[in-house]
Amino acid sequence: GTEPGAALRELHRRVLAADPALAGPATGPAARPVVVPRQLPAPPVPFVGRSAELDRLDAALHDSPAASMVVCAIAGAGGMGKTWLALQWAHRHTDRFPDGQLFVDLRGFSSDREPMDPAVAVRGFLDALGVEPGRIPGDPHAQTGLFRSLLADRRMLVLLDNAVDAAQVVPLLPGSSRCAVLVTSRNQLPGLLTGHGAHHVRLDVLSDDQAHAVLSDRLGRARVAAEPAAAAELVELCGGLPLALSVVTGHVRTRPGLELGALAAELRGSGLAVLDDGDPGASLPAVLSWSYQALTTRQATAFSLLGIAPGADIGLAAAASLTGLGPDETRTVIRGLERASLLSQDSRGRVRMHDLVRRYAAETADRLPPGERDSALRRVVDFYLHTAHSGERALDPHRPAIPLDTPTPGTAPERLPDTRAALSWFDAEHANLLATQRTAASNGWHVAVWQLAWALTTFQNRRGHDRDQVTTSRAGLAASENLDAPAVHTLTHRLMGMAYAAVGRFPDAVDHLHRALVLAEEHHDHLNQARNHRALAWMWRRMGDNDKALDHATRALDVHRHLDNPIEEALSRGITAWYTALAGDHERASRHCEIGLRQCRRHGIREGEAAILGTMGYVEHHTGRHERAIRAYDAAISLHRDLGAVYNMADDLEQVGHPHARLGQYGRAREVWQEALELYREQGRDADAARVRRLLDDLGSPERDPARPRVTEATN
Repeated sequence: GTEPGAALRELHRRVLAADPALAGPATGPAARPVVVPRQLPAPPVPFVGRSAELDRLDAALHDSPAASMVVCAIAGAGGMGKTWLALQWAHRHTDRFPDGQLFVDLRGFSSDREPMDPAVAVRGFLDALGVEPGRIPGDPHAQTGLFRSLLADRRMLVLLDNAVDAAQVVPLLPGSSRCAVLVTSRNQLPGLLTGHGAHHVRLDVLSDDQAHAVLSDRLGRARVAAEPAAAAELVELCGGLPLALSVVTGHVRTRPGLELGALAAELRGSGLAVLDDGDPGASLPAVLSWSYQALTTRQATAFSLLGIAPGADIGLAAAASLTGLGPDETRTVIRGLERASLLSQDSRGRVRMHDLVRRYAAETADRLPPGERDSALRRVVDFYLHTAHSGERALDPHRPAIPLDTPTPGTAPERLPDTRAALSWFDAEHANLLATQRTAASNGWHVAVWQLAWALTTFQNRRGHDRDQVTTSRAGLAASENLDAPAVHTLTHRLMGMAYAAVGRFPDAVDHLHRALVLAEEHHDHLNQARNHRALAWMWRRMGDNDKALDHATRALDVHRHLDNPIEEALSRGITAWYTALAGDHERASRHCEIGLRQCRRHGIREGEAAILGTMGYVEHHTGRHERAIRAYDAAISLHRDLGAVYNMADDLEQVGHPHARLGQYGRAREVWQEALELYREQGRDADAARVRRLLDDLGSPERDPARPRVTEATN
């Protein structure tokens, strides 16, 4: 415990560690010179992009406190270019480390060898530092101590490539604040971040411009410029993955007669097989297989299933149903796959794989036990169907519901309690829902296919997804033809007809809506007869025949009144009021509006209420009561905005501009027409946008004749 005792213990430790300083200065002709190792492999040439990542590494080196060792962990998927980035940065900064640079491949992910034992790496470093074999202690801990002693007063860089985990790295960290350490790994190495203050640099794909630059640098600008479309397709197919770009350019350089277009077609058709050139270190499938083999059984299964999930990304709830795991277990598995750099999560927690990684994952799904793949797909289809049904009920609670079968065991659908939650979910999942319907169709799950078409209708109407509605309705109709269900045939023909009418394919719309009406009449289905008349009314109005539209609307109203169905009656009265107003019978239209508005408010039919308010605005405007027209239109806009019905809201905004202009309120007219123009453009409604553009151009001109407002109404 005395001071001399502490000094003796320190001397004893240095003796055991074979501290070279104890030997004193070497003299004479046999003196061994100080070795300055230069172990860095050659820098990558050419090197494109990664300026942001290089800047982050620079900042870590320059901004770290003087008393702390700089450790940077570069993480990313296999083939992302981690080693290239590390070497590029290291060679740029060799002057900062005049005492040498050490490098070792730790073989964290290899097809034929186990990860390197850290003790082996330490022994290699001691050899590189010039330690004579006879002076290297036998104990691994003593060797580590000697390694750190040798680096204690030296300014050196240690590059640890391809580490498997933090436990493999920690024994190789110098103890000196004058040293810096670069680590590359497919794992995120959280232990280094929390325990050693490492700076995390996540490597993602190259941008399209950077990927194009890679092609130009390696193949020559003239070669790429000669086939610009093919080069752009290669960039897209490689998805910014540096290894994929390297393999592709290697194919071109070793096969001089190969056209870029032919290679793009080969890659598009064969996929990963084209990116396997027989060299394990330069083969994308091989590189991905090393990451896959390092996964736990549960992680590997989840990885395979995520590769076949419908859509480009997936949320936690859908992933839980896909895997059949609980939310907590699913979250744990996804975090493990993210740490392995096989997928990424955005700020909303949505999971996405690189396209080429996803292809590989889908290939591994073929190795799953029989039935496991189909069961997982059935669960995720049921998740999307039942959640979409919940969202549809929130958006339009008065629309007659369809019965669903009990979801497959292991499925946990979400409950969407209100309009805001439903719209948010549909907005996030719309593309995945389209993919889910395709998955159901390819597996012959006909009931799910038409039910998804039904569940998407209200959302697609409100958001103006007309073309997508044609696609989903067509799939629903085709699926229904495999079922012995007349009511379903009637419904799917009506959905198809209305979808065609929305995109202006009126002959097709007439055909399907008349088929739906005939089916309803043949089966004495009075309720669907009235609904089909209402759909026909809407279609004929879009075709410009208001007389036929009013006739069908009136017939629908008569049937619903006879059936004593107040909700359906209110909806039919709303469109009857609109077509009556367009016919110029403003007094009768007003009476329909008053009755219909009371019915909608009594039963909480907010979309019907908004439509009737729009009709009232039209009537007031065309009878010279412009202030009252503005109040009615504003109320309709407010309701449609709250409902998320931006399609109808755009029409309201266009319409309310007319009474503003008539009152000389040109500034306000310009505001509402500008907002309508932006919505029309977002919805791809080019003709509507052009009309409003003309209104804006003519605003304030005395000779301007305000255009007639468009139809806006609630449909079912």
